[in-house]
Amino acid sequence: MNRAGTTAALVLEDGTSFGGRQLGHPRSVAGEVVFNTGMVGYTEALTDPSYSGQLLVLTYPLVGNYGVPPAFESSRIHAAGLIVSELALEYSHASAQMSLPQWLHEQGIPCIAGVDTRALAKRLRERGCMLGKIVVGGSDVAFEDPNKRNLVASVSHPRKEVLAEGKKTVVVVDCGAKGSIIGELRARGLGVIRVPWNYDFLGEDFDAVLVSNGPGDPGACLQTVEHLRSAMRTGRPVMGICLGHQLLALAAGASTYKLKFGHRGHNQPCIEAGTGRCFITSQNHGFAVDAASLPPGWEPWFTNANDGSNEGMRHRSRPFMSVQFHPEAAPGPVDCAWLFDSFVEMMR
Repeated sequence: MNRAGTTAALVLEDGTSFGGRQLGHPRSVAGEVVFNTGMVGYTEALTDPSYSGQLLVLTYPLVGNYGVPPAFESSRIHAAGLIVSELALEYSHASAQMSLPQWLHEQGIPCIAGVDTRALAKRLRERGCMLGKIVVGGSDVAFEDPNKRNLVASVSHPRKEVLAEGKKTVVVVDCGAKGSIIGELRARGLGVIRVPWNYDFLGEDFDAVLVSNGPGDPGACLQTVEHLRSAMRTGRPVMGICLGHQLLALAAGASTYKLKFGHRGHNQPCIEAGTGRCFITSQNHGFAVDAASLPPGWEPWFTNANDGSNEGMRHRSRPFMSVQFHPEAAPGPVDCAWLFDSFVEMMR
């Protein structure tokens, strides 16, 4: 890896270009440019399957100073590329095994540093998330919209797997599940069966269903939606997280839409209906549920205090609930870890 970095550029589909230095793997790549406002947690974010197909902009001005400690949400980096203002070449965390540039190079992920990420984030907020490409040297690539592909199919675990045994068993529909979600279930003594996104799990022996987070447009996962409809007819508890929230909404008969620039960070305020209590949440999503489209029997549960978008829903009489944010955090505040306890209570 060249410590000085080679010349690179981030080019947006509207023609805007940001120059910088290439400090990861020296290759050009295209994707959807999105920004995350978190101050820490880049290892968790990069390994979150929900970032598949995306060029991740970290707005915090210094990235990589604590290196790469073993805080991963999956076995590899899923973001297509990384864009930062300043990338630390040295690191200080006691458990770090390597620097962030070394890890990116090892994983084959390009990174452009030296970008004015404040100006870039402002442009994305004004124009909305755009397609973009990191161009290294003379190797150019075409713009590509990852949301036109079924990204979930590329990150979902390919086969059924029993991860834990317990008095109650949860089927986790893996649409790109973060490891911390499964960790929260296991910490509560639950049995866990992980199944692929399109797996018909009705024949399994289970007490409840959790639909995980994941990348892309929920409209690409119609098989998951149909299986959820069948699961709800059994009356067993169902919980959705992030993409799982959107998929449960589709299964209930509601609709979803694409946000202008999405919510990605660790400080999204969500107001709980009925109590008025505000929870600070960790989020990573580009689509949302249209609360006005919720059918009879369903009610909005949480609302984003910044833009008024829906952040959760629940059924008035049946054991179905979902949230748009990440109650497992990882990284971010743990204000909403109690939701997993509520899920356990629904199984009794």
